[in-house]
Amino acid sequence: MPLTSRKTVLTDITGRTTVDTTRTNGNAPAHLPTSEYFGINTFGVRQMRAKLPRDVYAELVSAIRHGKKLDQHIAPTVAQVIKEWAISRGVTHFTHWFQPQTGLTEEKHDAFLSFDDDRQPMESFTGEQLIQSEPDASSFPSGGLRATWEARGYTAWNPASPIFIVESGTTRTLCIPSVFIGYNGEALDEMTPLLRSSDVLSQKAIALLELLGDRGVSRVYTTLGPEQEYFLIDREHFALRPDLVMAGRTLLGAPPPRGQQLEDHYFGGIPERVQACIAEVEHELYKLGVPIVTRHNEVAPSQFEMAPMFEETDVAVDHNQLVMATLRKVALRHRLQAVLHEKPFAGINGSGKHCNWSMSITSDNELDGVNLLKPGNTPHQNLRFLIFLAAVLKAVHTHAGVLRAGVASSGNEHRLGANEAPPAIISVFMGEMLTHVIEDIAASKISAANAQQAMITLGVARLPEIQKDNTDRNRTSPFAFTGAKFEFRAVGGSQSIAFPVMLLNATVAEAIGELTEQLRAALGSTKSVDDAVLKVVRKAFKETADIRFEGNNYSEDWVKEAARRRLPNLRSTPDALEQLLTKPARALFQGLGILSREELESRFHVRMERYTKDMLIELHTIRQMVDTMILPSAFAYHGALIDTASKAKGLGLGAVPELETAKELGAVIQQIQKQRVALAKVIEKADAMHHDPHAQAKLLTSDGAGRMADIRSSCDTLELLVPDDQWPLPKYREMLFPV
Repeated sequence: MPLTSRKTVLTDITGRTTVDTTRTNGNAPAHLPTSEYFGINTFGVRQMRAKLPRDVYAELVSAIRHGKKLDQHIAPTVAQVIKEWAISRGVTHFTHWFQPQTGLTEEKHDAFLSFDDDRQPMESFTGEQLIQSEPDASSFPSGGLRATWEARGYTAWNPASPIFIVESGTTRTLCIPSVFIGYNGEALDEMTPLLRSSDVLSQKAIALLELLGDRGVSRVYTTLGPEQEYFLIDREHFALRPDLVMAGRTLLGAPPPRGQQLEDHYFGGIPERVQACIAEVEHELYKLGVPIVTRHNEVAPSQFEMAPMFEETDVAVDHNQLVMATLRKVALRHRLQAVLHEKPFAGINGSGKHCNWSMSITSDNELDGVNLLKPGNTPHQNLRFLIFLAAVLKAVHTHAGVLRAGVASSGNEHRLGANEAPPAIISVFMGEMLTHVIEDIAASKISAANAQQAMITLGVARLPEIQKDNTDRNRTSPFAFTGAKFEFRAVGGSQSIAFPVMLLNATVAEAIGELTEQLRAALGSTKSVDDAVLKVVRKAFKETADIRFEGNNYSEDWVKEAARRRLPNLRSTPDALEQLLTKPARALFQGLGILSREELESRFHVRMERYTKDMLIELHTIRQMVDTMILPSAFAYHGALIDTASKAKGLGLGAVPELETAKELGAVIQQIQKQRVALAKVIEKADAMHHDPHAQAKLLTSDGAGRMADIRSSCDTLELLVPDDQWPLPKYREMLFPV
């Protein structure tokens, strides 16, 4: 019998060797110490200091440091220096690199080529070209913000994020991180609302700090460290799976005898081929100035993780997009495929993107660099820590539904609530020691007349010990305090982190503003700022008690307890996304000036439309796989069994075991055929509802997901009946356990 495509691939893979990555990449040989080539493809602070005039450099750095717009008069000088640097690196084109509401990045390349008055060719790059460009905006999702025929859109340079060079083969392109807005200034991208939320949070935090007596703060910025989980499988296996190609996840696939139950993959030795791939990914990212510092095996077979150092949030968002793009690109060089979908393989862990988030200070005094979520060594420092901690708790308590909406997608729907991921219920884990402090403050009968004495009595003087890892982590929590930061664990592996982090910034900014007003009122009855702070903090801790949970978020008991606490449990993506249209959500974003009513509604419509498209792609894909791959294989084997049984009877053999197998197989085939008809009806009904995306999404969530689950179950049963060499799809054991 000739080898199937699957078997041919397996034969090829077994003889595969590790790709040599010792070759020279650009101007950075792979064997050099990282520090010698880190950021070589970025125009960052190092390059600016060396190449820009001192006064221009000072103005540019000041704009970046304080979150201000770049003065137009220095743009030509900056553009000239960037052009000379880029050309010296072999760059021929530039692009405004932006993040529309697709979750990906987009770019339109323009050449440096121009002509002088004598029509002679020359390289040119003006200040206007650096600061602004005008890509066609009609083909990007806008959620009703603009009509298809309204094509004008603008990209504008975000100077806080370093310009960088992307290498693709022998081609090098200068990428200018940018925002993307419509003709009337409406935000068409993910970055503009994020930057707005950062500005608002900074303003609110500075006002609170001044009230606390901490003056001289010029800016409060958020920091982010996103941990990226992903799978690496052989490229040929990926190409033979229409579901992975079309939907990013396996829609069919029987579980192998061995999955992750032996618990032998997590932190295990990284396979040589994978190690070579990851090392080259890191090498490329180091050239782009992305500070990846951690790599390891994750829990599921063929699953891995990489994590960066903390950076300012907008830079971290850009860098995470580069991480995902570089993983996909470099993996292909190693004949591997990077799979970032939240749940690409049923029955084993999916991939998240744990976003480690905090707030820090920019100041010209001793407050510079202070982490507001880091306890201090004095009562005042700890009260400052506690009031900002209270603001985060208040934000999550008030807007748990909004934060859930931020991580809602068709992919994450399969991951949230599974054994490896936090549930759809948003709660906060604080750790045993800090919970004890919070509860003591909330329940204390000690008079707030002497805050310093109260802090000592309550044991708050021990707060610096929180950073010494004396409290266990809670990996089941969707939002956990892990010492000087919160870990937003519910974010999905393939997701752009700009949107969920923008929501977090916005909700915390609102909470800070509300606590500031309460503090002002409290200061009307006491002259002691510390006493007033303790009073405000005590009230906030009492009011937010329901959002705090220290136990097992996976348990059914927590689901019941959360219902008793009236915490939202939004399992489906459409239900979660509806939280964006609630009155509190509208008040939040419009009140802070982060999103207008139309911009907020556009985010809802874009995400709801993306959900329906994802689901319809999955439905059409699984139907085609059943029609063209699964049933034909089953028919062929069924026919062979019947033919063999018929010949056995013709020979007068008494025992015909093939007949029983044929009956069993036939029953499964008939079941699949019925389920295929039911699936087709859902597809037909959903396709006819394109005029009503909301109702369409509801149908796909209920009927569509149910029909896919039914037919998958039958096809997976069939996989275990059909001979291995006749099954058309790469199996889980082959994809996840490469030989």
